[in-house]
Amino acid sequence: MEDRIHADAYNLKKLIREAEALADESIIAMARLKQAMLAARQNPVIEVHTGQRALVRLTEAESQALAMSTSLLRVHDELSKVARVHAGGDTGMPTVFSEADLAAMPTSVRELAQA
Repeated sequence: MEDRIHADAYNLKKLIREAEALADESIIAMARLKQAMLAARQNPVIEVHTGQRALVRLTEAESQALAMSTSLLRVHDELSKVARVHAGGDTGMPTVFSEADLAAMPTSVRELAQA
């Protein structure tokens, strides 16, 4: 049974890190997209307001992606707590998040998480 617990813990550790990395990659991709959109509209033949609505929507998507990333950090924190209880003896370094990082979640998402 102990082997199964450690195998499950290892799999969860791998998958949460993969999810966190994908969340970061999506944020990076959106930042690149925003940069390209802003650079494209600096063309002198393009009006300065061109693409403004798209930029606003992209900024909203970035905010949602950051909220998702913060939620994944909270999942990681909770899994670390479960691992300490059920996979004791693990000599690895526990994952620790500062309260400031966890508090970075937007208010609307924080309220949902606390419900």
